[in-house]
Amino acid sequence: MKNDKKVVAEKLRRRVYGDNFSFETTREVESLDKVIGQQRAVESVSFGIDIDSPGYHMFAMGPPGTGKSTTVKKFLEGRAPEEEVPADWCYVNNFEDSDKPRAIRLPSGKGCEFQDDMDELVDELENEIPRAFQSEEYQQEREKIQEKFQQKRREILQGLEEQASERGFSVLQTPSGLVLAPEVDGEVISPDKINELSEGQREEINNKRQDMEGDLRDAMREIRNLKQEAQESLRQLDREVLGFAVSHLIDELRNKYSEFDEVIEFLDEIQEDVLDNVGSFKNQGRDKDREAMLAEMLGHKPSLENYRVNLLVDNSDVEGAPVVLESNPTYYNLLGRIEHKGQFGTMVTDYSMIKPGALHRANGGYLIVEARDVLTSPFAWDALKRALKNNEIKTEIMGQEYRSIQAQTLEPEIIPLDIKVIVIGDPLLYYLLYNLDEDFQELFKVKADFSIQTDWDEETEKQYARFIGDLCENEELNHFTPEGVGAVIEQCARMASDQKKLDTKFGDIVDLIREASYWASSEDRQVVDAPAVKEAIERKIYRSNRIEERIRELIEEETLLIDVRGEVVGQVNGISVTPLGDYSFGRPSRITARTHVGDKGIVNIERELEMGGQVHNKGVMILSGFLGGRFADEIPLSLSASLTFEQLYEGVDGDSASSTELYALISSLSGYPIDQQLAVTGSVNQKGEIQSIGGVNEKIEGYFKVCKMEGLTGEQGVIIPESNVQNLMLREEVIEAVREDQFHIYAIEHVDEGIELLTGVEAGRKQEDKTFPAGTVNQAVAERLRRLAEKSREFASDKEDK
Repeated sequence: MKNDKKVVAEKLRRRVYGDNFSFETTREVESLDKVIGQQRAVESVSFGIDIDSPGYHMFAMGPPGTGKSTTVKKFLEGRAPEEEVPADWCYVNNFEDSDKPRAIRLPSGKGCEFQDDMDELVDELENEIPRAFQSEEYQQEREKIQEKFQQKRREILQGLEEQASERGFSVLQTPSGLVLAPEVDGEVISPDKINELSEGQREEINNKRQDMEGDLRDAMREIRNLKQEAQESLRQLDREVLGFAVSHLIDELRNKYSEFDEVIEFLDEIQEDVLDNVGSFKNQGRDKDREAMLAEMLGHKPSLENYRVNLLVDNSDVEGAPVVLESNPTYYNLLGRIEHKGQFGTMVTDYSMIKPGALHRANGGYLIVEARDVLTSPFAWDALKRALKNNEIKTEIMGQEYRSIQAQTLEPEIIPLDIKVIVIGDPLLYYLLYNLDEDFQELFKVKADFSIQTDWDEETEKQYARFIGDLCENEELNHFTPEGVGAVIEQCARMASDQKKLDTKFGDIVDLIREASYWASSEDRQVVDAPAVKEAIERKIYRSNRIEERIRELIEEETLLIDVRGEVVGQVNGISVTPLGDYSFGRPSRITARTHVGDKGIVNIERELEMGGQVHNKGVMILSGFLGGRFADEIPLSLSASLTFEQLYEGVDGDSASSTELYALISSLSGYPIDQQLAVTGSVNQKGEIQSIGGVNEKIEGYFKVCKMEGLTGEQGVIIPESNVQNLMLREEVIEAVREDQFHIYAIEHVDEGIELLTGVEAGRKQEDKTFPAGTVNQAVAERLRRLAEKSREFASDKEDK
């Protein structure tokens, strides 16, 4: 029986031999031109990129380390150069409302050129404007206007003085304006002397003054009109001079950008603004700082700086569509921000302080973000969805719509958005978003599902060799021999726990390649062979297995009670897997069962203490179904039984120990002892069929190490499900022990096979009369259950009589 169920050493690990490859080192292999094992995901990415319909953004899902970001970015970098380069975007001043800057779209490369041209225009204006007002022609024209005004003013005053003289008055100029003063004998008399005159003389002077005041007002009004005409003439002269000075500069730009209406409109507004603010620009050389600061305090800034261009997106150096990987997708890093600066105790801003975000840089191309990062950043996810739904980028203060008091800031013109967004995350996030976020289904219609495994065949082996060669070349690592490549591939199969699959979590694979190169270099080897790879694996285990070694020490000290010799009724060695981050190990646990009269059924102590997970509790409850189906045809299943993991101080979950618990229960019921040299793993269903479990390699190796520590007897081993044989990728020391018959691995399909291995007694098949053959384990169990039922009935009858 035992020999029939043994797994031979050749089936414990799939090998990769050096003669599978035709190269001496990976330096000779071709570069890898495709993604390994992700055909489904690559086709999904290709579909998502090609389809040009709304809502077909992408979610690349898969466990960490499967190369989602690298694959997507590499794919896009191969596709993007073939596409059209998107436009440049600029923000310029809005002369009608400076709080609402205008956006200008220009072909790729034109934005940078436009910015340089406007900077050059500002520099030229700074020189031309002062020079225009310092010219001799300008000074002569200005003097003519002023002289003309003075001449007419003198004529008006002269006529007024003549009229006043005829009426006995003189016209005097005072700080408050022109006044009439009476004369006597050709001399102006003071107010004191007027009071000395007779009442008739004073009345005569007042009557004449009243007659003259009308003429005086007319003269003053005429002088004011002349002054306004003169000032208007001077302003017109300034506009003409300044217009002549700047028009040829702006006309050159008009001709250059004649096909861009928005630029022409902006240039027209600049020219109009120059002429409207001629006074400010004329005096810009005097008290410039004071006037500029005063203008800023008043909320207006007539400055040549307003004519410069804020180049938001410059695609002059971009080849094809941009591919942006935003590693920190916060709200402002996605949508851009409006910066402020302190001035006169307040915060001010303008269009030049608008900064771009990832959506601006990726506009017309592709944006890649991590799901976890964008979801955990405040407002970022909602802002991204809003931008994609509306196909526009609106730069504003974060959470502006939720503020009770709106802060004064800029409202930049909205920029149209044309983009493909690829969100990268694990499957849990995808399904949570799909089920809980109704916008997600409408926006991310393409799912690129990255697998953690790929088929292991000859072609895949060659691809892994090319991958190793590329990494060694790019990072200047030591190249690998065929045997070294084979050792890496075997480790990938162990990571996948499958003899037909290879792991595609390339983050871990890259680490192994780097560490193997390091250990080869530390021994002055120029290439990496199989021993160097094994050294890297062993060293990594050593760095992580302190707790595993401590547990074995506790077993050796008999602090943790594990028997690997002898026979015990109702006691089985189960094996569990303990994960410790990047390292997992198997450890044996003693599982015991006690059965007695009662009607409580099977009591799982871990469940009663809430230490068992739901899956583990389900596995225990399945045992009742198995016992009832096998032994309760004629009699009721009346018993009380307790099951527990001895010395277990943490929670337990999973059903991989359900067969182990069943064996302990059957041993307790039948009275047949269990061989403690064997450990068991595997789940069981209600029909008694043994089902596969996870972590089979770690479980076998964990028990083997304990047996080796206690001393191998040649009879020790592990019973595993038959379906797990394809998952075996055991370490060499276990394989060697099996080859030398020092350790054994048994593969079974049914619980009866396990009973026979553990007890050495035939399990016994149910006969037509629903009994079991004498001397079998099942017959002993049935008999014990019958006695327990009878005792329960007798006890119940006595109790009823009493």
